[in-house]
Amino acid sequence: MDDLKGDAAMTTNQNADQTTTPATDAGVRQILVIGSGAMGRQIGMAAAVAGFTTTVRDVAAEAVSAAEQDMRTWLDGRVAKGRMDQETADAAWERITFTTDLEPAITTADLVIEAATEKLDVKRSVFAELDRLAPPHAILATNSSTYGSSAVADATGRPEKVCNMHFFNPALVMKAVEVVRHASTSDETVATVEAVARAMGKVPVLLTKEVPGFVANRLMGAVRNEALDLYSQGVASVEDIDEAAKNALGHPMGPFELMDLVGLDVTYLIRQATYELTGDEAEKPHPLLEQKYRAGEFGRKTGKGWYSYGH
Repeated sequence: MDDLKGDAAMTTNQNADQTTTPATDAGVRQILVIGSGAMGRQIGMAAAVAGFTTTVRDVAAEAVSAAEQDMRTWLDGRVAKGRMDQETADAAWERITFTTDLEPAITTADLVIEAATEKLDVKRSVFAELDRLAPPHAILATNSSTYGSSAVADATGRPEKVCNMHFFNPALVMKAVEVVRHASTSDETVATVEAVARAMGKVPVLLTKEVPGFVANRLMGAVRNEALDLYSQGVASVEDIDEAAKNALGHPMGPFELMDLVGLDVTYLIRQATYELTGDEAEKPHPLLEQKYRAGEFGRKTGKGWYSYGH
């Protein structure tokens, strides 16, 4: 899976065009984001707009180039639409760097946010390297939507400075950030990460206990699974289930529309990872979701999912 997170909580209606507040004195000045995919690049830009000196790093040069172009386009679009002034956009651009080089950025980082692939062995390797290179005071956070930070904390020598800082997709729009502590996470780490989230214009949601899927995705996962069951039983069509979610429950998007937007591949793989973590048969991806995944019908990105799209 790439850096894109399939976060069901995207159904929350947020304002994409509010400018975030300046960075507060949270003891954090420089932020390093690991991974330049859809999530990593947006987390980095949100940090830069908020006033943090930010580096977005990826091992692949083409991924870095694509991220840089995408975020420049995003800033230009905000200015063109009158939702951000040119001075603010230019200042944010001056504060963000995209690179394939890890060491120069990590040696001065106060907070590292890992937004790499959702594979535990990869994450543990990344955290071991981050721990080796980062200054002793640096907090190491994971944006994982599946794994609690205890799964990577013991790969470091600073478990008290490790936690989840879980943004929602798209990170430049969604305001919620789940801050998940594990048993050894210090109160100071939690307070600092919450302060950084607020400085970025986000609303931190603190989880004092790790649970697969955390809060928002578990809530939305229940809606998604019920929608799949209703469709598989022939109770209602995909379209009508989505209409019910929007017009009866007030969701901005129906569960099938949301899966197509996020990516059925992402949704499937996150569900599969949760099942592998818990061993609970109820956590397995729904058979209809697996069927779409095996067929390569991932939603908007492939032109077909629950709906068809003109590509």
